[in-house]
Amino acid sequence: VALLFVLNDALLSHCPSHGCLFSTGATDNCHVTVTQPRFQEAEHSAHTANLTCAFSAHGCSPSQPRVLWFRFFTNRHEDLCTPECTNRQKFQVYASSENNYWLQIKNLTVNDSALYFCGIAFADSGSPHSKQTGDGTVLTKRERHKTEEFNSMIIISTLLLLYSITVFTILAVHKLKRKLLNRSGNEGQRTENCKIRSGRIIFRAIAQELQKQRFAEHCHQPVSFIYIAKIDTYIIFCIFIYNT
Repeated sequence: VALLFVLNDALLSHCPSHGCLFSTGATDNCHVTVTQPRFQEAEHSAHTANLTCAFSAHGCSPSQPRVLWFRFFTNRHEDLCTPECTNRQKFQVYASSENNYWLQIKNLTVNDSALYFCGIAFADSGSPHSKQTGDGTVLTKRERHKTEEFNSMIIISTLLLLYSITVFTILAVHKLKRKLLNRSGNEGQRTENCKIRSGRIIFRAIAQELQKQRFAEHCHQPVSFIYIAKIDTYIIFCIFIYNT
């Protein structure tokens, strides 16, 4: 009922007098039916929306009707095109065929989500059915969901975590490799030192044995001075080498 009053007020505001609704050529059996889609959803990336309005007219004059558009919010309504659009930068009405019109909404935002009504009026008819509105189209402009942002944050965090784990693993492997190389080097050095130490012990034992033999020979039989000097020199040399 409120919508019909709004529509009638819009029609009367464009007539010079009330008599335009009851002109001589009025067709009293004019009957109009308006059809609109119940729901329409626009993606958050959409910048325009096109709302369709189709009508059928029976017993009406061949003249073109007036096409009016309104939108209703929770506690208010706006006259968009009655029939001229109040904001042509934002709203435009186009005819796709004789009985089909559509409202184009530009610069679409979430604030444009509302209930849109299309009204068809044959102003030269006095029939109460010559001015009708559709059931309205609920237009919803989707917001960028927080779940999408949350999923993006999860993906970024996961990639950063994987990157950190990879870097940490590379550093740990490099550090472990250095430790293993140092350990193997130390073990090799220890082995080499053990070999040198063992060699020194063996040669020291040989030198001591030669020294014993020298004293034994010196005590039991005469030995030339040159031979004794050579043995002494060899013993001293061996002891010097393997004690260093």
